[in-house]
Amino acid sequence: MISTRTSTGIWWGLLGVVAFSFTVPLTRVAVEGMSPLFIGAGRAVVAAILAALALALTRQRFPRGRQWLRLAVVAGGIVAGFPLLTTFALTSTSASHGAIVIALLPAATATVAVIRGRERPRLLFWILTAVGVVAALVFALVQSGGFGSLHWADLLLLGAVVAAAIGYAEGGLLARELGSWQTISWALVVASPVMILLTVVSLGSGSPSATPAQWLSFAYLGVVSMFLGFFAWYRGLAIGPMAQVSQIQLVQPVMTIAWAGLLLGEPLTWTTVVGGLAVILCAGAAVRVRLRK
Repeated sequence: MISTRTSTGIWWGLLGVVAFSFTVPLTRVAVEGMSPLFIGAGRAVVAAILAALALALTRQRFPRGRQWLRLAVVAGGIVAGFPLLTTFALTSTSASHGAIVIALLPAATATVAVIRGRERPRLLFWILTAVGVVAALVFALVQSGGFGSLHWADLLLLGAVVAAAIGYAEGGLLARELGSWQTISWALVVASPVMILLTVVSLGSGSPSATPAQWLSFAYLGVVSMFLGFFAWYRGLAIGPMAQVSQIQLVQPVMTIAWAGLLLGEPLTWTTVVGGLAVILCAGAAVRVRLRK
């Protein structure tokens, strides 16, 4: 049985995953009319403005001591690293193929959570996690054309996985001290000088000539993917256990590929249903494994 507390964390985590599942398809839409540097940095600037307003209006206390350093780690992982790396990768690969990033994230986040948060999942948890990652990887790769379609962009995607896993785990721990939305807000503020500079650099060749749909996609990336989605995600990780809650992200490739089919017209087949069910079952099994005391 899952405790009431863990169940609450899982539901908050799932809400965050739903918000994040639109990120890759909408990034693919945005890069058709904007430079990847503008998208990756500009969305962080939009989110940072919202974050600064929220912190000021609610008069939040400032972080203290080492918390600033830990916020810099979070900012480097999920404000700069993941958005920039995935955006550049998506200039040369499909949204469905980009789902391979999400397929690796749960295991990477669980590993960092175990190291950083001193959680001790049972062997069965790791077995189910491995099976779930394999299922999600196969699912994403089959949908994106198979192993033959792998290319240099996957190095960027792998770097994005590592960056996000570190940012998620550290942010989940910090959310227990600062609060969930406060953590992402302060991380955005910490990263804002660099992200503003990168945005200005991206505008050096001229303003984006994007369509309304591309601007709407950019707005979603800044307001939801970079800001509001983390309210739920970090709350779920803070409630924890992080290793278990992180496995909810196994269902993100399923959602991402479904949105890619609906929004971008990328092909959906019967394997989407079968693979998606397999991934969801693995995620469900993993979150039900109790941690050691």
